[in-house]
Amino acid sequence: MNNAGHRITDAHECSQLNELKMDMCGLNMLSGWTANGDTIMIEQMPIFGGYTGGIEETAICDVATTLASFAMFSGNFHLDGPIHIRWGITTSRETLQIAAHAAAAIDANTDLLLANQYYPMAGPCTEMCLLETATQAITDTASGRELLSGSAAAKGVVLDKTTGMEARVMGEAARTAAGMKVSDVNEIIEKLVSGYEKNYTCAPEGKTFRECYDVRTVKPTEEYLEVYGRALSTLRDAGLDIKH
Repeated sequence: MNNAGHRITDAHECSQLNELKMDMCGLNMLSGWTANGDTIMIEQMPIFGGYTGGIEETAICDVATTLASFAMFSGNFHLDGPIHIRWGITTSRETLQIAAHAAAAIDANTDLLLANQYYPMAGPCTEMCLLETATQAITDTASGRELLSGSAAAKGVVLDKTTGMEARVMGEAARTAAGMKVSDVNEIIEKLVSGYEKNYTCAPEGKTFRECYDVRTVKPTEEYLEVYGRALSTLRDAGLDIKH
């Protein structure tokens, strides 16, 4: 083998060694957390349309990695969040299906604690953002998730584009959906997703926290309250008897 070949081999071995060191660091941290009695959250977000393939394959991957987080890493609860490879959101039709099927399967056969992350397309102070968030909340609730983690508006990648109003609609929608028949929930989800998915290419950017809230009183603006009210009307028209 020539010198160039040796350099390639050495670089590959060095990369493998670095990966092993990183793995050991992670396992050492987990061991320490377990010994201390810490609450351990393990997070993974399977990508629909990526290496795992379509809806069915990604759901299988989702279930497998969820179980692994408890069996291999001593997690106390698992934070999910299937992501659409094109849109970068958790609220798409496909990613909602994946999250729902994975959670329902695990919930029916275990007593493990499940959570889900929220990455809607639209930004704060828009009806689309609130409807996306509410749709995922009722999906998660109906499929057996215990914890909801959100909501990171504008796909969670824009500075200062998250407010408490998104979390409010998430909580209220989840509470309203609790105990509903899955068949009724599916009808509501279909109406809501069909309404907002056509706007993915032109989703409203929304506003920053300072534009959505009075920063002195930490209260939402009248504009955002009006937007919130319109979103609730849309949810009620879809069949979700949300109160607040």
